[in-house]
Amino acid sequence: MTSVIFTGEIFSEGNGYVGLCRELDVSSFGDSPDDARASLQEAVATFLEGCELLGTLVDVLEESGFEMSDGAWHLRKRITVNEVATVP
Repeated sequence: MTSVIFTGEIFSEGNGYVGLCRELDVSSFGDSPDDARASLQEAVATFLEGCELLGTLVDVLEESGFEMSDGAWHLRKRITVNEVATVP
């Protein structure tokens, strides 16, 4: 069994909620934040299972910014900054 620790974002859209894992480019939705979270967990697991079946799981995780540490795949440490770009 492979464990992947990922970051999910939940945000409202219309009358529902979207769950998004940017690093893996996987999204899902639900009627509530909890539904969107559960749906995202299922979508990510299904995506990773497909990668495993294709033999591409390690490549996909490494290319998406994950590294193996303490027996699980984690996102590499990042420094996040908020910047402003001005368009003339």
